[in-house]
Amino acid sequence: MFLGALVLIFTGYPVAFALGGTGLLFAIISAALGQFDWILFTALPQRIFGIMGNYVLLAIPYFILMGTLLQRSGLAEDLLETFGQLFGRLRGGLAIGVILVGTLLAAATGVVGATVVAMGMISLPIMLRYGYSPSLATGVIASSGTLGQVIPPSVVLIVLGDQLGVSVGDLFLGSLVPGLTLAGLYLLYTAAIATFKPKAAPALPAEMLAISKGVLAKRVFLVMLPPLFLILIVLGSIFAGVATPTEAGAMGVAGALVLAALNRRLTLRTLIAALEATVELTTMVMVLLLGATIFSLVFRGLGGDRLVEDILLNLPGGVISFLIFVNTLVFVLGFFLDYFEIVFIIVPLMAPVALSYGYDLVWFGVMLGVNLQTSFLTPPFGFSLFYLRGVSPPEIKTTDIYKGVVPFIAIQLFALLLIICFPQLVTWVLN
Repeated sequence: MFLGALVLIFTGYPVAFALGGTGLLFAIISAALGQFDWILFTALPQRIFGIMGNYVLLAIPYFILMGTLLQRSGLAEDLLETFGQLFGRLRGGLAIGVILVGTLLAAATGVVGATVVAMGMISLPIMLRYGYSPSLATGVIASSGTLGQVIPPSVVLIVLGDQLGVSVGDLFLGSLVPGLTLAGLYLLYTAAIATFKPKAAPALPAEMLAISKGVLAKRVFLVMLPPLFLILIVLGSIFAGVATPTEAGAMGVAGALVLAALNRRLTLRTLIAALEATVELTTMVMVLLLGATIFSLVFRGLGGDRLVEDILLNLPGGVISFLIFVNTLVFVLGFFLDYFEIVFIIVPLMAPVALSYGYDLVWFGVMLGVNLQTSFLTPPFGFSLFYLRGVSPPEIKTTDIYKGVVPFIAIQLFALLLIICFPQLVTWVLN
């Protein structure tokens, strides 16, 4: 079943239907051989209604809508312009500004596609015009845009929380330090490049920064304060236990509407476009979850979950081998599959084994989240690469983008190793 589903997915067939169709096909074959009881399908309606009534998953459309509204209200453009003026006089300053904007947008929106496209359209032409290395410029933009999958609020962490059966608030809290650590490692790498290869990351000329300190301070205050206040309300209410992630997401949408209105960018066209994007992505997640439910129902009915658990619990090397196996599998699948698809296929099989080995499932979920982030950057199907390629100038080659993301993939894997070696990075805030 597992191999059959992967073959169908790699042929380009929609993943939700590949999973559901594989489940139905193997149910028919197994029933004909007397190895499957159709009575198990009587549980399917209850599972489907359970998904549609899942209060935790309701946070997904809220956070997507919040991010889309903020992106369409010009938050990314304002932040990039302000940070460019603030750090442009430093070598590598533009790249540092892009990373900081990516970090702030990750906490404010969490929408990878919108972040990469906005930063690619605004920052990339400027970086190229003033002599930045094409590979460094594209690598910084593509990798910074993916921080929204680790820094809360993250849609990936919401889905992981549902699949692992752990608190989404705990996952948000546990991923905060690893996410900020990853952003810090990006900054260190960029600063090192600017120091040792100054031609790859020059400072902006003085005429580009002709703005008084008073005006710049005012811009920093007006541009940074509103999104920081919104982040504080949304994440602070979750971390303080005042609101659930779903309730905080609803507050975030209200805050995003207010910010867009204050910026005089809340038009009917903007609102409709944001709602359409939210419906599309939410529907994709839900249909994927339904297909995965059919697949897992048949897989478990045939004893596949017990087989997988027995194999993984008896690996030579035990705990260490399991971690190596899981992370290698997720990393390799990230070359070919979307992160949602990996979560729905892999996590239900791995979670019981991780629990049997005594792992903290919050730590396990954050570890998987950091690993899944690499799927946005690994060719040939890294979504950040597609987004950036679509808005890059003609002189940027696809090979430039691929070369540019390699160091940042290495940094992500190093951060993954840190989380494995030092679980306290995740668990210290939960104790």
